Amino acid sequence: MTVEGSAARGGCMCGAIRYEASGDPISVIFCHCESCRKHSGSPVSALAGFHRSQLRFTRGERATYESSPGITRGFCGDCGTTLTWEGNDDELGPLVEIHIGTADEPGNLAPQMHLHHAERVPWFETSDSLPRYREWEDS
Repeated sequence: MTVEGSAARGGCMCGAIRYEASGDPISVIFCHCESCRKHSGSPVSALAGFHRSQLRFTRGERATYESSPGITRGFCGDCGTTLTWEGNDDELGPLVEIHIGTADEPGNLAPQMHLHHAERVPWFETSDSLPRYREWEDS
């Protein structure tokens, strides 16, 4: 699921923002929720979740938008690249999920499940055998 050393390194399209995540991700998911679709402009988002303490930004400052109470979305203010979902989980604490497409080696972060599957775009379905859940709490 991850590479030796850093779990993920990556950044935005223009290079103004770079990040590095250490250790294994808490989760690697496909998210079908409406908020992720709107943020990414895609029918599904692929995200790798880390404890906030595992992720550091090594270049630049991401712009943020509070998409709902307690949930922040990060992006590059220069090129607009969608970078993060950020929030707190009651059990896991502060989390940051990076959009896998922004990783230097996205192939090393294989999704393990589909979340908010009931919200998916009706014409979009993948042929994988990963479990599908209504919400995070069901997983």
